[in-house]
Amino acid sequence: MASCGGKAAPPQEPAQVPTAPLPTAGLASNRVPILPFTLVVAEDSLEWEQVLVDRKAVLAAADSVLGALLTVRAPEVSWVLADEVRRQARRSPTFGSNPDQMATALLRSERIVQVPDPLRSELRTLVALAGARYALVPAALVYLRATPDTSGRAPRAAVAVARAELSIVLVDARLGRVGWRTVARGEGNDPWTALTRAVKALTPGLP
Repeated sequence: MASCGGKAAPPQEPAQVPTAPLPTAGLASNRVPILPFTLVVAEDSLEWEQVLVDRKAVLAAADSVLGALLTVRAPEVSWVLADEVRRQARRSPTFGSNPDQMATALLRSERIVQVPDPLRSELRTLVALAGARYALVPAALVYLRATPDTSGRAPRAAVAVARAELSIVLVDARLGRVGWRTVARGEGNDPWTALTRAVKALTPGLP
């Protein structure tokens, strides 16, 4: 190509696997704890250091967005929200782990199907406290710079700055296995708009 004076094609992003819908039909009428977020990071080029500087507040806000949207958009499931998961853990004299410090972020790896110990035993105990079998785990929330629209068709005001990629899994705590996994994506000009759109992608067919 170089000897013929041709130009190398620009590198392309790997094809994205479509978001798998949340399997709510199989969870209907079941109690399902939603574990707290433990990992939220942003690409340096977004310059969101000041926006995401307060880690505790950021994690709490992400918990709130996920829990509020799922409660409204998937009411057939009896969701146990992150704050209640924390309260149940604090009230138990036998549960020695802090849900905000559990190693749930390692479940973002697609290679993990069997949950390793000690996380496996922690999840089993924590989920049992809620009288449940399954847990929904937001393993990681990553903000990347959105791919620019080069077609010229999108209005400038509609071009989003960032893309949220939410890695989320459903764990069968009794068996210690990941039964469902996906990456939900959403774009926006601020962290919470992007996350809201990503969570909405888990329940397609709704506005």
